[in-house]
Amino acid sequence: MTILALWAVPRSTSTAFEWMMRVRGDFNCFHEPFGEVWYQGENPDWPRLAPDSLRTPGLTYESAWTDLQAAAAAGPVFTKDFPHYLVSPTANFGGDDFLRRFNHSFLIRHPAKTVMSMFKHWPDFHDAEVGLVEQRALFDRLTDLYESPPPVIDSDDLLADPAGIVAAWCQAMGISFKPEALSWEPGDRDEVSWWDGGSFHDNLRNSSGLKPQPRTSADLSEAPTRVQELVESILPHYEHMHATRLSAVEAPES
Repeated sequence: MTILALWAVPRSTSTAFEWMMRVRGDFNCFHEPFGEVWYQGENPDWPRLAPDSLRTPGLTYESAWTDLQAAAAAGPVFTKDFPHYLVSPTANFGGDDFLRRFNHSFLIRHPAKTVMSMFKHWPDFHDAEVGLVEQRALFDRLTDLYESPPPVIDSDDLLADPAGIVAAWCQAMGISFKPEALSWEPGDRDEVSWWDGGSFHDNLRNSSGLKPQPRTSADLSEAPTRVQELVESILPHYEHMHATRLSAVEAPES
């Protein structure tokens, strides 16, 4: 069975979107399975790896892919992950044949907002952890493979009109829209907390759903030079994908 996939970047509302998919109840949902390997598997690719960094015995790209395939054989699967975590699996597991196992979509966010949020949480973050260059590369590869661009949603659009954007995404992905999945109770989110005890997910823990929110811009004026230069360098990749993004549709009430 094909695996429904959302390829996002850090700090892009992607875990809230994943939580909406969990609330639906009709998909077995995976939280960054290749990302867990990238950060803390037996042989992690994380560029800031230190001798005392957490390692998980037995966790490899092979074991993560085996788990995904087994779940997909049993029923519908949704996975949320970041394309820079996908570089090694794509190379190791058959290239285009591996990619054809997924029904692909993308979640983008303006790089100024992504990078400033990463800088707030991780002042020493590595450029390789941002992932927007790899996201663009995967997007272009899939566009060539299928001769049309895969569905793209923008975080700002999602937060401006959650129901309309989720409905458009569901339509593009060939699944039903479930408006009730846009709401949930605040609480612990252990299912998505393998990294640092879920310290990045305070907003999700305190939230009660995907609700319309006023959009704001990111101020780079006092950011370090390296942050400003990084945003400038990756902005064209974001703009390339942004040009194909889905527009909201009128969401059915039930």
